Amino acid sequence: MKSVPVWIWYTTIRVLLFAVPLAVLLIAGVTPWISALVAAVFGFSASLLFLRRPRESMSNEIYAARNREKPLAREDDEAEDAAIAAADEPAAPEQRAAE
Repeated sequence: MKSVPVWIWYTTIRVLLFAVPLAVLLIAGVTPWISALVAAVFGFSASLLFLRRPRESMSNEIYAARNREKPLAREDDEAEDAAIAAADEPAAPEQRAAE
């Protein structure tokens, strides 16, 4: 079974850290904009305090993906490069004379 990527887990927890307090405050009858503000501050604070490891893991994955030693190569890259090179080459002298 494949594990869930860190960024999905981290994002889900961050959304829950905002949505749950927001829902509780709205059910309690607090003004919506105050509820949103308090929920945002709570979610931000809680994620800084409790989600350090997932945040560092996610940042390491992003860094590794952006700084690969070898660029990611696809199967058809060589064929595309050859087609572009062929299109950029000037016409042969025989073809120019015929035109």
